[in-house]
Amino acid sequence: MTAGRAPGADRRRVHHPPPPGVPDAGRLSRRPRAVVVGGGIAGLTAGVALAERGVAVDLYERESHLGGRAGGWDAALPDGTPVGMGRGFHAYFRQYYNLRTLLRRADPGLDRLTAVPDYPLVDAEGRTDTFRGLPRTPPWNALLFALRSPTFRPRDLLRLNARAALPLIGVSVPGTYERLDHVDAETFLARLRFPPAARHLAFEVFSRSFFAPPGRLSAAELAVMFHLYFLGSAEGLLFDVPGVPPPELWTPLGEHLTSLGGRVHPGTPVTAVRPGESGFVVDAADGTVDADAVVLALDLPGLRDLVAASPGLGTQAWRRRIAAQRTAPPFLVRRLWLDRPVAADRPAFLATGGLPPLDNVSVLERYDRQAAAWAATAGGSVVELHAYAVTGSREDAAARLLDRLHELYPETAAAKVLGEFSEWRADCPLFAPGTFADRPAVAGPVPGLVLAGDGIRVDLPVALMERAATTGWQAANLLLSDWGVAGHPLTTVPLHGRLPLPRPRSQSVPERSA
Repeated sequence: MTAGRAPGADRRRVHHPPPPGVPDAGRLSRRPRAVVVGGGIAGLTAGVALAERGVAVDLYERESHLGGRAGGWDAALPDGTPVGMGRGFHAYFRQYYNLRTLLRRADPGLDRLTAVPDYPLVDAEGRTDTFRGLPRTPPWNALLFALRSPTFRPRDLLRLNARAALPLIGVSVPGTYERLDHVDAETFLARLRFPPAARHLAFEVFSRSFFAPPGRLSAAELAVMFHLYFLGSAEGLLFDVPGVPPPELWTPLGEHLTSLGGRVHPGTPVTAVRPGESGFVVDAADGTVDADAVVLALDLPGLRDLVAASPGLGTQAWRRRIAAQRTAPPFLVRRLWLDRPVAADRPAFLATGGLPPLDNVSVLERYDRQAAAWAATAGGSVVELHAYAVTGSREDAAARLLDRLHELYPETAAAKVLGEFSEWRADCPLFAPGTFADRPAVAGPVPGLVLAGDGIRVDLPVALMERAATTGWQAANLLLSDWGVAGHPLTTVPLHGRLPLPRPRSQSVPERSA
């Protein structure tokens, strides 16, 4: 691994060279065929990566749209107005290098993304933190953030447990997991002696973005996240968001895959994968296809179900590992079309701490062109509310979300709801304490079988959508390397913190899992 110059502001970002080989699979004695199961970020990445190297690709997606949990679909308001809907707000951080590399395949200038100038964090007392104007360079970004926070006073610095904080400064992967994965994030934060209010705004907001409260999240995952977004990266904590409805972001990538000779099968679930005479036999709703390789790029429930329905696939130890993977508590998204606008000074995105069940509020017309056009015509606003790791019923969470919106944005209390869509899901991975070692790896138990997704283990400092994209590139690279075909480069934030602790040496190329 050598320092790279991929797009980005951080001079310390790391370039991971691709596996060597012939430039195109067409130069082989026989062109290999791969089936990708899942059309989310991981599956699209793997499919595009393979097709760009001349591999024949069939991509199957059970939903009618691409993009997985970041995707979306067409809907209509009660008056017939067409609108886009999805599973909620997604932040495309500048350090999501591998995801952005994928998006550039269909949008070279990333023109479908738009920058969010700031996103405040507010707690139950009305105290607000902001990321505007922070220096990019660690550790000055974290220091200034703490010193100007209304929840963190200079004397609190003297109370911090410096020894307990060392893992935040000296992050490495997988070393940090080996040190901290047995501890939950809540216990770890208590050891740091952070003021409780500061924990809400500096840590809990980010913890819950992993769809779990701090008590159910691995402290190692929190530390790696803090490295990725803050102490390990000079890209800053501001991000971009799609300026278009989700289908306009992901459908072009499916078209790009098709232009490379791949075949995309939307609305077509795969029901089983079987060992074949010279590879695999994939049973799908539209027929059966033989493949030299299979990429399983599903969410965890889908992965568990498909492996259970494929009794001859993989080893027993691997199958037990897949069956044991856990999903996070459910989350709820409510998107409301209101007949009057929110106040002009409301931000595009507001994160909240200590205001359960509300975790954030988005005002879509601030960045989404379709929502902006509707708001300009109707004179209203499109507002989205998120509740992560819900502990009660869907109905109770929905009612409380609306109450919280009225508390935070009182001007919405008198607004009439002209249309609403809600999403209640429980299919995100749970990164609970003690589970890292048992996460399934990119490399499957037999040659030609690989996995990708945000619940798949990768020994690099990545998370969420970037983990999905990174494992997609890695899955393709592993197959391409097996065939002697050149792979694709990866880019990450620095692999170690500013004060690296003693660590075991990690491997860049994933090994076969049991």
